[in-house]
Amino acid sequence: MQDIEEFIERNREMYIKWLIDFCEIPSVAAQNRGMEEAVGYLDELFEEAFSLKPEKLETSGFPVVFAEMKGKSDKTLSFYNHYDVQPEDPVELWETLAFEPDIRNGKIFARGVADNKGNLIARLAALHAIQQCGEELPVNIKFIFEGEEEIGSLNLPEFAKKYADKIRSDGCVWEFGYRDADGAVQVSLGVKGMLYVELRSKGANTDLHSAQAAIIESPVWKLVWALNTLKDADEKILIPGFYDDIEPVTALEDQLLSQYRLEEEEILKKLELDKFVLDLEGTELKRKHIFEPTCNICGISSGYTGEGTKTVLPSEAMAKLDFRLVPGQDPEKVLRQLRAHLDAQGFKDIAIQVTSSERAARSHPEEAIAGAMIAVAEKYSAKKPNIIPNTPGTGPMYELCQALGIPSASFGVGNFQSNNHAPNENINVEDYIDGIKMIAALVFEFSRQFEPSEGGVR
Repeated sequence: MQDIEEFIERNREMYIKWLIDFCEIPSVAAQNRGMEEAVGYLDELFEEAFSLKPEKLETSGFPVVFAEMKGKSDKTLSFYNHYDVQPEDPVELWETLAFEPDIRNGKIFARGVADNKGNLIARLAALHAIQQCGEELPVNIKFIFEGEEEIGSLNLPEFAKKYADKIRSDGCVWEFGYRDADGAVQVSLGVKGMLYVELRSKGANTDLHSAQAAIIESPVWKLVWALNTLKDADEKILIPGFYDDIEPVTALEDQLLSQYRLEEEEILKKLELDKFVLDLEGTELKRKHIFEPTCNICGISSGYTGEGTKTVLPSEAMAKLDFRLVPGQDPEKVLRQLRAHLDAQGFKDIAIQVTSSERAARSHPEEAIAGAMIAVAEKYSAKKPNIIPNTPGTGPMYELCQALGIPSASFGVGNFQSNNHAPNENINVEDYIDGIKMIAALVFEFSRQFEPSEGGVR
């Protein structure tokens, strides 16, 4: 690995330029901006780096960029990333323009640099460095880059079923990854699932003078009352059957939870808060964060919220909710339970519209991909890696990996203050360069996980 690491150091400016050039493309899927340009850039980069033309696998939305490289064993390591990014709003809070990447104070600032272009380019750079050093790949490599992750990966389930044989692998490196405040590398073994819905309450066929509130039902109050039936003050979700299918936490996962480090003081300080929900701390806080589902109100919209007063009885109200789900919970079943609950509470006329749904995914810590990632993380950090059974966030991991029997795990180039989805998104330059080295090392460590030992395969 020493020659590969030295090559990466000598060519760091080139690899930084690859990332800068990519981040200049405003590939915002939600607005259909820059998507063709992003695919075109990846075409050019594969040609420049590997003399390889990637496939563009069509979906009902934006294409998946797919490429394959042959190794000397029959084992395959895949990389899932996405080339789309979040919108840059609110633009006025950026210190420099979101799509004009800027390097200052040892950081690269740009929309998408952490989520997810930094990881995507780091993985390409790692394979480029391996090949440029004359090393034969020890395993087969597959790159799977989608363009709709930031809008819910709506077409990925269809893609995964259609191309199941093509994307099959022995382990998948998932798209994200961060370092803690103390510099420790996070290794995540899964993600939570999600059911994202809009609840809509309708009243009269037009907004009315608020004097009519004495005799005309308010759809806003109806929505508020309905929301109030979903969760109590102790954070318990009140939908009957909601918790029934949750898979029990294993002894090994519980052990990982005890070792998982949550920077409580750092988080509270950054957010300017005094405490966490229910005054939780320590093990119980970590357990709720990682192993428990949620019911969250993302936003409520109705009536007049502008400057001054307007005495109005709104004709409709809408709330956006997300349910973060854990292994065992089926978003379609949760949707049916939600509908039945609202009906039973007298809210049959409140409509439910599903925006997105994804199942939770969690890989076993003894899988080869997990073992390899933990070993590499230990080498490239002065701190013991922070192993997380699953992150509290969500992604389409289940459809692309666990549903096909593919174990997955993730680490990457982000940090605890990368500001994903927010103004001034950033990564540390040195984390990016180390991230390239870590991926190169992972390719070889993953291969070693399958070498025979006294007890058989590692």
